[in-house]
Amino acid sequence: MSLFDAAVRVVDRLSSPRVAQAHCDVPCGVYDATPMKIAANTVLSLTQKLLALDPPGPGDKQATLSFGNTAARMILVKEQHAELCKHEMLVLWTDWFKPPMLEQFPDLHTTVWMAAKLCSKCKQEVNLQAAEDLFAAVNKIADMFGKSGYSLPNAALMKG
Repeated sequence: MSLFDAAVRVVDRLSSPRVAQAHCDVPCGVYDATPMKIAANTVLSLTQKLLALDPPGPGDKQATLSFGNTAARMILVKEQHAELCKHEMLVLWTDWFKPPMLEQFPDLHTTVWMAAKLCSKCKQEVNLQAAEDLFAAVNKIADMFGKSGYSLPNAALMKG
């Protein structure tokens, strides 16, 4: 053991560690509402596109397969983004928002809970009203997030 190591051990024994206080589970600057908003927008867009698809006429096997393939791919991506939206929303809800923010946003819990339910509904159905409601709820949550005092430390670097 070196003299330096011995000195560090003595200092460690003599001084008690300070308690660190942190708002977040990880250093600030990693939370962002943008992925949640993009995912909700994707759910809405794909729902609109699915509702606009025209099924082929009877007897056209290739058109039927093409329609089914397109619809299946749109549904898969819609469901993936609804799940991503829910994940991103719940991360903000559980990791970013803290009890004092409930005074600032008394409807936070209800808004997030209902939006999470809408994510599930958007996965289960091709429902334009649910997709529009999800989009509105996510934007409300993103607005709360923005008003909670958060700002990206390197926002100037992120402008393109």
